[in-house]
Amino acid sequence: MVERWIRGLDMPRGGPVIRGVGDSETFRHRHRVTYAECTVGNHIYHSRYLDLLEAARGEYLRHLGYPLRALQEAGVVFPVIEARLRYFKPARYDDVLAVEVWPSELEGVRLGVFHRLVREEDGVVLMEAETRHVCTRLDDRPCRMPAELVAVLRPRVRTTVPGPG
Repeated sequence: MVERWIRGLDMPRGGPVIRGVGDSETFRHRHRVTYAECTVGNHIYHSRYLDLLEAARGEYLRHLGYPLRALQEAGVVFPVIEARLRYFKPARYDDVLAVEVWPSELEGVRLGVFHRLVREEDGVVLMEAETRHVCTRLDDRPCRMPAELVAVLRPRVRTTVPGPG
């Protein structure tokens, strides 16, 4: 079922490379910090960073030709089973952020994703995070990732973290 859906896609499988902070293969999702995301102290509330990571992961998969909605319609989802976040400096209202995303682990039913939040104005790394996911069917039973998605992700896996800039 998934393979038929994948073959039917008319989206490119690895469109243009997004260039910027980090190396030339790094996908970057831009986000301007909204007032609603901030605390009275004018910095993003800690749990809101998870929303930014989710948005960036979704856009990364869309960029690769695998939008989350189409994967879900094909019966495959990737719930988060672990999240580790390391905060270095706060993001503040109206900052423009680049959320860099790349796969860090690809093994059977498991997918690891590394994220780095960079303030675009000065290139300062504000946070790094890694999320781990398991590929499941809609009934929560683990399943192998679609072979076509694995083929697109595997060459992009980085097990070491490149330095910014």
